Amino acid sequence: MTAQARFIAACTEAIGASHVLTDVHDTAPFLTDWRKRYRGEACGVLLPADTNEVAALVKLAREYRVAIVPQGGNTGLVGGGTPDSSGAQVVISLKRLNRIRGIDTHNNTITVEAGVVLADIQSRAESEQRLFPLSLAAEGSCTIGGNLSTNAGGTGVLRYGNTRELCLGLEVVTPQGEIWDGLRGLRKDNTGYDLRDLYIGAEGTLGIITAAVMKLHPAPVAKVTALAGLASSHAALDFLSMAQHHAGALLTGFELMSDFSMRLVGRHYPQLRYPFGEPHAQTVLLELFDAESEEHARALFERLMEQALERGIVENAVVAESLAQSQAFWDLREHIPLAQAEEGLNIKHDIAVPISSIGRFIEETDVLVAKAAPGARMVTFGHLGDGNLHYNVQAPEGVDPKQFLDEFQHPVNAAVYDQVHKHRGSISAEHGIGQLKVDEAAHYKSPVEIRLMQTIKAALDPDNLMNPGKVVRWKENAQ
Repeated sequence: MTAQARFIAACTEAIGASHVLTDVHDTAPFLTDWRKRYRGEACGVLLPADTNEVAALVKLAREYRVAIVPQGGNTGLVGGGTPDSSGAQVVISLKRLNRIRGIDTHNNTITVEAGVVLADIQSRAESEQRLFPLSLAAEGSCTIGGNLSTNAGGTGVLRYGNTRELCLGLEVVTPQGEIWDGLRGLRKDNTGYDLRDLYIGAEGTLGIITAAVMKLHPAPVAKVTALAGLASSHAALDFLSMAQHHAGALLTGFELMSDFSMRLVGRHYPQLRYPFGEPHAQTVLLELFDAESEEHARALFERLMEQALERGIVENAVVAESLAQSQAFWDLREHIPLAQAEEGLNIKHDIAVPISSIGRFIEETDVLVAKAAPGARMVTFGHLGDGNLHYNVQAPEGVDPKQFLDEFQHPVNAAVYDQVHKHRGSISAEHGIGQLKVDEAAHYKSPVEIRLMQTIKAALDPDNLMNPGKVVRWKENAQ
């Protein structure tokens, strides 16, 4: 019997045969990423039921020197949860760790296991008149463990922060198979290195997150949504400053959508109606959560729009009159990626630059991309309030998308990432590094930063068995 076969046999004894998948048909859904960009092979897919079983499996992997790929809902966009093509790695899926362990309404916290679906946390919080504000398109299938491992962002970062800001404590299985119980629901804990922050955003390369204590907030009394049409991204920045002045901490979302983004949605989803009679270079979707009343929120928004129109910052505006209209506005925003998929393959960039640089970044980079890939169509949208743009590039009209990617992906990426670097930004704002951007991260981060990351990896995972080849390259052949 080979060492790999002995490992699988030991895992079967540890968690039961029904939770050790080796058949090609059973393992297939775990081996391809959500975008179908990466497909790997694995010696097996393991589905532990609790933290102790995760620890037992990690100890076995260490004993048999089998590299581990932790996986949540498999909704990632950078290949972080996909094994390599060797067939020597094992996938540990956290989907069975799906219990909500408790909710503390006085402490405003909820303790959840890594496999709990994000929408289920939102629903449980709502049942206790609380808000869990992390919200993103995949919330019906992504898991909180995956959200933590990539430090996911979403639409509420402007007010509530990324997943990191929403987490108070973690439970983690280390690469040695030990369990670190850091499930402390404390907002002040100044007792040394912040291990919690080390694991958040590490994409499973330093250990496996198995549970977390997450912050809750009081449920808002009212949510009011509005759309505004503007002449440029510079005007959108002026409008953001104005909205923050008027609404302060009540301003929850501020989303930017280019004209071509809106036209693309209209082309593929004609049932989603753009509310303005004429196109605008940029459309902003903004949302306000109010603890007082809907009347108060609506009056605030209407004063904001009136002044923005008077000053010529906004060309057109509409405040949602109902929940249905509010959802219709959000549908326009959320269908941009879907419309892009319908249009064909495209070159995606999840980047961040200082908010003040966004107007210049878009103007300068549009010119450079047009030179690198003549006729390319820019699909620019994202979370303007926190500086995160999805700066995507669609093939020219009538050009085969795959051929476009094959020919232009490298020069377009170089143009965009050089611009990000020039503006002191980040080549990954909320999706992570995974395997998609590991080489680019090594190029654009300083040698000092890369060495520090490698030192941390070497200290915590000296055998390089935790999701090797992701985030930072180190000791690649040590499996």
